[in-house]
Amino acid sequence: MADKAVTIRTRKFMTNRLLSRKQFVVDVLHPGRANVSKAELKEKLARMYDVKDPNTVFVFKFRTHFGGGKSTGFGLIYDTVENAKKYEPKYRLIRVSQQLLQPLLLNFCL
Repeated sequence: MADKAVTIRTRKFMTNRLLSRKQFVVDVLHPGRANVSKAELKEKLARMYDVKDPNTVFVFKFRTHFGGGKSTGFGLIYDTVENAKKYEPKYRLIRVSQQLLQPLLLNFCL
């Protein structure tokens, strides 16, 4: 299934210096596929924007348009992993990676 062509376009690109991130709307064209995994989107966006650490890329709020073939969502690329931990909501950090949250999860247990 992953061999089908996928086109990723970004729009409304903005650099948010206060939160140390780049934010944008992601349009994904995926004809012949139901949807595209978030891991695959993160990998392709990291390659598109020359990101050193793919853990700084966050994608969410994806909705597939009626009839399929196109999805739209939101993307964030933080400057560092520390900034991502500082500004991202905890639930989104938990969804993305357990590695990023080991220190935070230990605080919840105490």
